[in-house]
Amino acid sequence: MAKTSVRQLAVSGLRVLVRADFNVPLDGQQRITDDLRIRQFLPTLEDLVRRGARVVLMSHLGRPTGDPAQDRRLSLRPVAHQLRELTGRPCCFASDCVGAEAVAASRALTDGQTLLLENLRFHEAETIIDKAKKNPDGKLTAEQEQKRAEFARGLVALADLYVNDAFGTCHRPHVSMYDVPAALGAGKRAVGFLIEKEIKYLGDALQSPRHPFVAILGGAKVSDKIGVIRNLLKTVDRVLVGGAMMFTFWAAQNRSVGRSLCERDKLDLARELIQQGGDKLVLPVDCVAAAELKPDAATRVVEGEVPADLMGLDIGPRTRELFARHIGTAATIVWNGPLGAFETRPFYHGTYAAAKAIADATERGAISVIAGGDSAAAVEQARQANRVSHISTGGGASLEFLEGRRFASLDIIDDA
Repeated sequence: MAKTSVRQLAVSGLRVLVRADFNVPLDGQQRITDDLRIRQFLPTLEDLVRRGARVVLMSHLGRPTGDPAQDRRLSLRPVAHQLRELTGRPCCFASDCVGAEAVAASRALTDGQTLLLENLRFHEAETIIDKAKKNPDGKLTAEQEQKRAEFARGLVALADLYVNDAFGTCHRPHVSMYDVPAALGAGKRAVGFLIEKEIKYLGDALQSPRHPFVAILGGAKVSDKIGVIRNLLKTVDRVLVGGAMMFTFWAAQNRSVGRSLCERDKLDLARELIQQGGDKLVLPVDCVAAAELKPDAATRVVEGEVPADLMGLDIGPRTRELFARHIGTAATIVWNGPLGAFETRPFYHGTYAAAKAIADATERGAISVIAGGDSAAAVEQARQANRVSHISTGGGASLEFLEGRRFASLDIIDDA
């Protein structure tokens, strides 16, 4: 999936409309509590500025409701301020992402200047394609199509060139992700350095991994990971399963799981995956259980049946050792989903142990990809983030990429 890179565009003196991912967490006072996504975007921004581009940035933030009083807290103004702080340069701000003010502000830019547009999702048209699923025929109505087209024209009016560097939204064919580059046409569309890195690490892991290839899958539900497991089983040497979804697999093996989270309606599916996976699918051999999910809970290591009054909340010590042995032999590692309720102190050991094992393997030469928001947070909390090869910026996008799905927003970008 090699795509034209931003470095291949001649940008001097031209308005470059960049789709970034500034969907950052804010506190109640509109202060950014974690600017990682902004910092990860800076290499693309710095390259464009250095080469004399007139940079127009667009992004979404949160899920606006349409209520102006509530939506004011989702303004991108704090991001403009943070960009000024991080770059030491001015960053203009437009109070809308389309319309006369935005057009005038984009045309007023000089070489190397930056403009940030207001939240794309303040306009219903940005995500209107999502409503097609709710329509009887699965298609947008004529009125919805018109809104979509008008919004796309409004954004295209701000651009000479287009760069997509918002991997976290690549699985959504929204107007800023698909319609705008489609309208600009060939020769004017590229990906930024962040997406380029995502494609390299995730793409290489799926298409040409070094073996042994070990995948670690956690999280709550088997149903969320069906496509990932099936796709990975084609290429991996081992899939290590943890998180609450382990109990659906245990129940499928006719083991009592007590009060553990379990998808009873997915037991047949779990049995099918166990059969399909064979010795590639590695299930936990023990768990850490408690009566309650709270920091001072009394814990118990359980092998076999989980007592009726307890729920499993982490993988156990024998499983940590088992997983660490598999990870230690790997040349390629992909991790999606925590292995326990790591946010609550007694139940972090399994997830932290996996993070350390992955980091140690990376230092020995393995390629490691952390795919998914919770996994990324876990690696950060375990203080192993700087010891892995790549931490993906996309939650749902990473998951769908691992399922082998194609993204229309990337397909529309010019091939390298």
